[in-house]
Amino acid sequence: MTINDPIADALTRIRNANLAKHESVTMPSSKLKEELIKVLKSEGYVDSYCVEEKDGFKYLKIDLKYINGSSVISGLKRVSKPGLRVYSKAKNMPRVFDGMGIAIISTSKGLMTEKAARINKLGGEVLCYVW
Repeated sequence: MTINDPIADALTRIRNANLAKHESVTMPSSKLKEELIKVLKSEGYVDSYCVEEKDGFKYLKIDLKYINGSSVISGLKRVSKPGLRVYSKAKNMPRVFDGMGIAIISTSKGLMTEKAARINKLGGEVLCYVW
């Protein structure tokens, strides 16, 4: 089965696992997904992650983070889609919930939050919002 939008698939898997209160979620791995999860981990939205190999395929296992029984991730929203790409300049980076959430941006220097992109004066594609 081919997936047209692997980032949307990854975000949906994380969202569904959070709603079902699962401790971890597994998905097919790619470099882009690994970088996305690395940003989520550095911002404190994910507890840990690892890449596992099974039957010659790599899988990404993500341990979700909960505090007092409630998920740290309240919401995930895919912004830039294959049918409509959304780009932002460094001056016009979006603010998610007035700084309470993050926007993940794909820049020429790799994936980073909108705060880091603003500091480094880099624009790029707005992949998703996390709050």
